[in-house]
Amino acid sequence: MANKENIEDITGSKEAEEKKVDGRKQKSAGTRPKTARTKKKPEESTRLKALEQELQEHKEKYLRLSADFDNYRKRTMKEKIELSKQAGEDIFARILPVLDNLERAMKSIEEAKDLDAVKEGMHLIYNMFKEYLGQQGVREIEAMHQEFDTDLHDAVTKIPTPEKKLKGKVVDIIERGYFLNEKVLRYVKVVIGE
Repeated sequence: MANKENIEDITGSKEAEEKKVDGRKQKSAGTRPKTARTKKKPEESTRLKALEQELQEHKEKYLRLSADFDNYRKRTMKEKIELSKQAGEDIFARILPVLDNLERAMKSIEEAKDLDAVKEGMHLIYNMFKEYLGQQGVREIEAMHQEFDTDLHDAVTKIPTPEKKLKGKVVDIIERGYFLNEKVLRYVKVVIGE
């Protein structure tokens, strides 16, 4: 019996040692000692506070920047609207003299006995208006006998041409086209030779 108790003590003590060893393994593998935590905790909390303060500063900067951008967007939109209104006013103010001349021409047509004077007056008004458009950056697109270009021309139809050199070229203009400062304002409506 004594042997049996000794064996149980021995096995029991081995199991106890294994538990201790397992316990140590778990402690060493799983967690840090409490002393290391307490030393780093004040450093971590000050670092955390500094990061929170920095985050708050960035949030405030972002909100200010967002508000500034929103104000800028609204201001530029308002300026664009006012600029387009002013541009429209300028255009109409400069067209009014042409309208005045057309009204005078219409009155003189009713009373006119000399057809040549009426023609001359209409040509003067036409040239005045064309000159004004040129000052504003509007110019006519040259198209007659030019190669058909889809960037400038809008083909209405094709017709057979007696000359081979006119194939694929503009043979007639239905409606004139115009540039506005090198941008197509209206495409030329043309007839293409086949």
